[in-house]
Amino acid sequence: MGNTWQIVVDCAAPQAMVKFWAQALHYVPEPAPEGHRTWRTYWQSMGVPEDELPPGAGEIPESLVDLQGGGPRIWFQQVPESKSIKNRLHLDLLVGGGRGVRFEQRRQTVTDEAERLVGLGATVRAVHDMPEMGHFAICMFDIEGNEFDIV
Repeated sequence: MGNTWQIVVDCAAPQAMVKFWAQALHYVPEPAPEGHRTWRTYWQSMGVPEDELPPGAGEIPESLVDLQGGGPRIWFQQVPESKSIKNRLHLDLLVGGGRGVRFEQRRQTVTDEAERLVGLGATVRAVHDMPEMGHFAICMFDIEGNEFDIV
């Protein structure tokens, strides 16, 4: 049997994170398992205690999947504490096409994607524009302040 895995992101507002990251990654909210109207009803059927299900938990999908099947499942887990330090792990959105694409074209593609994500609520943290090294990346924060890069 193959090794499977998912990414889990602790957050305050899972539904808002699902909405943002679905658009950022071109993923879709994961539907509830067959036979269940919502994830909450699924979790209840498994015996998850009500005191472990915050109000609204599971009524709207809290996870994302890649319809193409190439990317991992991402679950946005609601936690009570807020983010307090820099991420130890972050996502790189590889949209520029790599070093086989002309630098100016990569710069424009990455910039366009950053502008699209700003329109969804992200903010720019830093721009790394190093044409002498053939490197262009934009470091960003998602809607809850988690760092990610666009390359």
